[in-house]
Amino acid sequence: MTDLGSLHDAFSGTLLTPHDEAYEGARAVFNSAVETRPAVIAQCENTADVREALAFAQRAGMPVAVRSGGHSVAGASLVQDGLVLDMRRMNAVSISPDARSAVVGGGATWSAFDRAAQPFGAATTGGRVSTTGVAGLTLGGGSGWLERKCGLACDNLLAVDLVLADGRMVTASETEHPDLFWALHGGGGNFGVATSFTFRLHPLPEFSFALMLWPAEDGEAATRAYRDFVDTAPDETGGGAIYLTGPPEDFVPAELVGKLCCGVLVTYMGNAAELESLIAPLAALEPRALVLTDIPYADLQSMLDDPPGFRNYWSAEYLRSLPDEAVHEFCAAAEKMISPSPSQHALLPWGGAVARNAAEWPMANRDTPWIAHPLGLWEDPADDQRARDWAHHLRDVLAPWTTGAVYLNFIGDEGADRVVAGYGRENYDRLAAIKAEFDPGNAFNLWHNIVPAKPAVTT
Repeated sequence: MTDLGSLHDAFSGTLLTPHDEAYEGARAVFNSAVETRPAVIAQCENTADVREALAFAQRAGMPVAVRSGGHSVAGASLVQDGLVLDMRRMNAVSISPDARSAVVGGGATWSAFDRAAQPFGAATTGGRVSTTGVAGLTLGGGSGWLERKCGLACDNLLAVDLVLADGRMVTASETEHPDLFWALHGGGGNFGVATSFTFRLHPLPEFSFALMLWPAEDGEAATRAYRDFVDTAPDETGGGAIYLTGPPEDFVPAELVGKLCCGVLVTYMGNAAELESLIAPLAALEPRALVLTDIPYADLQSMLDDPPGFRNYWSAEYLRSLPDEAVHEFCAAAEKMISPSPSQHALLPWGGAVARNAAEWPMANRDTPWIAHPLGLWEDPADDQRARDWAHHLRDVLAPWTTGAVYLNFIGDEGADRVVAGYGRENYDRLAAIKAEFDPGNAFNLWHNIVPAKPAVTT
């Protein structure tokens, strides 16, 4: 073990090693299949701690990981035998209602953000659950229920404060380091440690949702109806068609509990009376269960939290179209999902503001109308291969309708080619040049790594 004495003297937070009682709890991440054991977990209290711990790791030749929410399915929040910059104590959220903006610490979760903004009738696009870290989700793009109206989380960035690999502190915005600011709209944690974000807020005085459930055998008709609904739905709607295990809730009929079901979730930036009118074509299909209610946005986010402690495997594909044949393949593939389990076999709509901002930022194919997203969560290690096979099978059967690109926040480590596909070659090359400027030694390499490369010189 590297001597921590010099870091202890300069560090105001807490340093944990495998010998400390609190180490295992601090090491645990959302995906229980990740068994990575760092040498040091540096629980940072402030930016000075981040700089000191980062400098120490570099002097000691230790690899570095950055942890905010710990939801990376590939385990990028940890690094074997290295140092973890644990940002979770840097979680303050400050709302400026007059400016319609929020300043958010690099270790905050979406729960902290959403709860702080809610009293002001405001929000911005965040993750689909409350426990995800603001930093990882935003830097990777930031898909969520409000995206069709408000854009992705990264679209609402006004500024990001970073500690670079060499210890420098910089602010990236439209006027300061604009190339870096561009890269942070989907380029992930490849460029530095984000210690603070400033976001644009949107008015959200009312919010509601509807959840409908059908038995799996009725899922194809329900999914086609949802596709048709989205074609004309206002941008204020979000949601998805999702195969899932029927939960043991009061509103779920006994015959669906523990069984594979098809669900349609419709979220709405408005009240339940308006939503009831919007979903009339879906309700006409007579779902076995239907919940329709007004709800504070932050409450919905917390209600949908995925349970921690399960083994995880996720993947995704962008779909350029969704004809009946694609719907059929999507629904048939759901039979391969592990059920009962918390797994989800999801079809999510984009469009609206996501597509309108498509040309401005690094992510490729943001104008895609649909994303297929197998989200596997299970308990038994004996099911590991089965879960992977299901996700790969879904990607294979949908291949005739895919674009080749992918939203990287929805996948684990699927190789360098998939990283390039997430941006397209031109944007990837630009990102690699920016990486060479701000992290030439590739210190930050665990999140779908962009390898630093200087642009080719032409004569």
